[in-house]
Amino acid sequence: MNTNVLVLNQDYSPLSICSTYRAFILVFLNKADLIHEYEDEPFLSITDAFARPSVIKVRKYVSVPYRSVTLNRLNVFKRDNFECAYCGSLKDLTLDHIIPRSKGGKTTWKNVITACQICNIKKGDKDLEFSGMDLKIQPFKPSPFLYLADKNGRVREEWKNYL
Repeated sequence: MNTNVLVLNQDYSPLSICSTYRAFILVFLNKADLIHEYEDEPFLSITDAFARPSVIKVRKYVSVPYRSVTLNRLNVFKRDNFECAYCGSLKDLTLDHIIPRSKGGKTTWKNVITACQICNIKKGDKDLEFSGMDLKIQPFKPSPFLYLADKNGRVREEWKNYL
């Protein structure tokens, strides 16, 4: 029952996530519209049963300043699904610069990837084309909405149309 709810702005762009209790109150007070609901466990009162929200949309547009994702170790691991970008390993993960810093590579979203220690040592201080290794994923700068996930760390199926 303590699952998260995706909150959409009036234009259906993702705004945030909140608790089911907070989302229910917003819908009940007519501050938000129910878009998707959980079928299995409604909120029960003495006389009524109310839908438990999964996705809601606020009725008044909320102006949000531009947001970006901070480039740090955890966010790179999340972007790369906690697996090595070279071999797909899930163990002993580190960060690797595709163009090494010693050769002028910057610490940017498009130059930093997740790598296991074995692949990181194998690549060493070489450029990617000279190391004989290939990337399984292409690095990119993620949007803040890529990281909206429920408490289990995954994006709910009914949220995917809005993210």
